[in-house]
Amino acid sequence: MLKTTFMIVLATLAASPASAISRYETPAMNCAAVQSAIDREGAVILRYPSTRVRDMTLYDRYVRSARQCEIGEYAARNSVPTRDVENCQVYRCEPRCRQSPLSRDC
Repeated sequence: MLKTTFMIVLATLAASPASAISRYETPAMNCAAVQSAIDREGAVILRYPSTRVRDMTLYDRYVRSARQCEIGEYAARNSVPTRDVENCQVYRCEPRCRQSPLSRDC
């Protein structure tokens, strides 16, 4: 019984698609290339230098639309710096409700 269960799990894992996510450095790309990568792949990790802390790299997951977000999240407008513009418009998943110890906005 245990062997059968193990074989079913192994077959399921082998059949499921890999869910790797691409990573891009935005200072090396122009805005159109960043937006095209997001549109083509649905979701990507974008990395870029912090404007406030020297030698710190910031990163996050950016998406094509709310369809790539988890339940309870929406695609919020955001921007990242690129080679040609300081504020390239993209979307990032954010929670619909913001919860803090003092309040709950829903």
